Amino acid sequence: MNNQKKIAAIHDISCLGKCSLTVALPLLSSAGFETCPVPTAVLSTHTGGFTGFTFKDLTDQIMPIANHWKSIDVKFDAIYSGYLGSFEQLDLMEKFINMFSEKNTLVMIDPVMADQGVLYSGFDKKFVTGMANLCRMADIIVPNITEACFMTDTPYIDGVQTPQYIENLVKKLSSLCEGKIVLTGVSFEEDKIGAATFDGSSINYIFGKKLNVAYHGTGDVFASTLLAALLHGFSLEKSAGIAIDFIIECILRTMDTVGKAHYGVNFELCIRTLLDMLEI
Repeated sequence: MNNQKKIAAIHDISCLGKCSLTVALPLLSSAGFETCPVPTAVLSTHTGGFTGFTFKDLTDQIMPIANHWKSIDVKFDAIYSGYLGSFEQLDLMEKFINMFSEKNTLVMIDPVMADQGVLYSGFDKKFVTGMANLCRMADIIVPNITEACFMTDTPYIDGVQTPQYIENLVKKLSSLCEGKIVLTGVSFEEDKIGAATFDGSSINYIFGKKLNVAYHGTGDVFASTLLAALLHGFSLEKSAGIAIDFIIECILRTMDTVGKAHYGVNFELCIRTLLDMLEI
């Protein structure tokens, strides 16, 4: 009997730039999971730092894929969504969850739409409201500070935060989503950055060394690693710690690529390290 766990990964495909499905597929597959992509769009590159990119909307393919899978009785251990490019895709994600989520299916939503205090191009406050509503269906959400601020109508603080600020933000998120929360981009000291986890009763913090560089796609690397660790049975706090340690390792292996931040991190060189972290 095949006991391999199966994940539905609903993201775009940015063919160059190491984010979304080109991160989720190799990381989750190497961690031992059958990862079934539902591509929401195909782009020649992601939209941050590149110009002249191509874009092909695949909204009209989402439900045909879902309906075919349902007709052959496909079951998923996890449903994992990332970048969703329209209100229609938010609605389709809700339908997909209703179709495939069962008692033991882990629904993880990464509300990809903003960073560094601003929304990504093409998103507005109405989309934020739609994403917040979708998060109500999740067992776990993985917003960064900016996304959390937009969804909870909280003023964004750039740089170091206070514990009180983060606790208030997590409290607001917990009223939005009854599931677990991993809030990324938390920093109480200039040289440390990490995440706050909330399991429904208590907040815990996990930090790593802050490196003075920034790369596109690290949020996708974090969320994919977090999900891999959770599905391997690690606790929420331990899973977040593994994801942070892996991100740091990936950045360290990428820091010689000066001026190439929009190409993402060299996570491929670190997969052996990830498997050791996951005790595979």
